Amino acid sequence: MGKIVSVHSFRGGTGKSNIVANLSTYCALKGAKVGVIDTDIQSPGVHIIFGLGNKKLKYTLNDYLYKKCKIDDVAVDVSKQLKTKGNLYMFPAALDANEITKILREGYEVSTMSEGFNEILDKKNLDYLFIDTHPGLNEETFLSIAVSDILFVVLRSDEQDYLGTAVTLEIAKKFEIPKIFLILNKILPKYEKKDIEKKMQKAFHVPPAGTIYYSEEFADLASKEVFILKYPEHAFSKTIEQIYGHIIED
Repeated sequence: MGKIVSVHSFRGGTGKSNIVANLSTYCALKGAKVGVIDTDIQSPGVHIIFGLGNKKLKYTLNDYLYKKCKIDDVAVDVSKQLKTKGNLYMFPAALDANEITKILREGYEVSTMSEGFNEILDKKNLDYLFIDTHPGLNEETFLSIAVSDILFVVLRSDEQDYLGTAVTLEIAKKFEIPKIFLILNKILPKYEKKDIEKKMQKAFHVPPAGTIYYSEEFADLASKEVFILKYPEHAFSKTIEQIYGHIIED
């Protein structure tokens, strides 16, 4: 069975979803069979980066959680438009006010989500299933973290991120996840990579998988498409390649 790769942050706005979109796309470009599931039900969005923002979706993850369809019915194959060597399936959540309100009001069976992860890996014969988690810590987040083979925790150079990340990692280590890494994002150019990575490793006792500097090109693209496809030689794209190396290593 393939690996579950969760990408999490304690706070919103860290760039987590863009990292998921670009990292999963890179895996598919390398020939892997990849799935991306948006478990940030309350504020979904990673599907927009794959060009599905204005497309009519027959089913969403919300439909599966309320047993209106099978998890396989939610899959949208975006491989053709991304021109990837391997398959990339997106499992989008509903970006709809009524659906989001319903989830917030009624909740859902968390075990149904867990069953869906295993079914996706099995039915699609995936090499990797990327989980874009909901920021912060709740029951759904604990589930995503607990079932992970690899966990990437995204943080910025911000005191609130530091404190929240410390709590997140304390909990993650209790789940005995095989591989945990930090991804430092939106770092100002004045900071030296080796210095800030050394500082983070000393503070959290978790190795950094990559450091991503603030980029005007990235900001200008504004989540309209997958960055690495438009700017394959950019420093961001090279860092995604570096992070990919941590996924494939034994």
